[in-house]
Amino acid sequence: MNHSPKPPRSFFERGTLGVARALIGMHLVHDDGRSRRAGRIVETEAYLGPRDLAAHSARGRTPRTEVMFGPAGHAYVYFIYGFWNCLNVVTGRAGVPHAVLLRALEPLGGLTERTWGPGLLCRALHIDRGLNGADLLGNRLWLEYPRTPVPAVRIARATRIGVDYAGEWALRPWRFYDRESPFVSTAPAGRRPRAPAAVEMLENIAPRSQAAR
Repeated sequence: MNHSPKPPRSFFERGTLGVARALIGMHLVHDDGRSRRAGRIVETEAYLGPRDLAAHSARGRTPRTEVMFGPAGHAYVYFIYGFWNCLNVVTGRAGVPHAVLLRALEPLGGLTERTWGPGLLCRALHIDRGLNGADLLGNRLWLEYPRTPVPAVRIARATRIGVDYAGEWALRPWRFYDRESPFVSTAPAGRRPRAPAAVEMLENIAPRSQAAR
């Protein structure tokens, strides 16, 4: 199967805030060998550890955060609240633990579940910790440019979500999103498409908090 062009490694090695903004509008694809699921990225958050107290890497280099210290362009997948997986893109130069959390997707293909929120995004794309450390330029989980030219995205920025504990770092405007997309996690519920009934039932019993950091 032919793929759309993937970005070069240097795309991820730039400043993390620039990467977080540039990811808006790009496509995230997961091919597990049976199904191919894809979505357009519409919301991201940047984390600039170890000084950034909202970042996992503020706690130092641990088995959990090891992938964040490695080369850029790899996946950092972590598990929270006993229920949600969350996907981050490792950025910057090796040894500097920066990453960008992917918060929301606009479905493109193979997706029938909700995708507005980092945990929902991973569940819809069947992303779990088995993909931690995956090369995002590989053939299982990857990022690619849109196949055809699209209108310029109107990008807004705001403070990150669920990081009030981080003091002054919680005030950084390091969340970027497509201001026109109804799939952004903070978009009014009335703008969003309805999910299938089975998904509605699961949402009613799933933990509500999806703060990722």
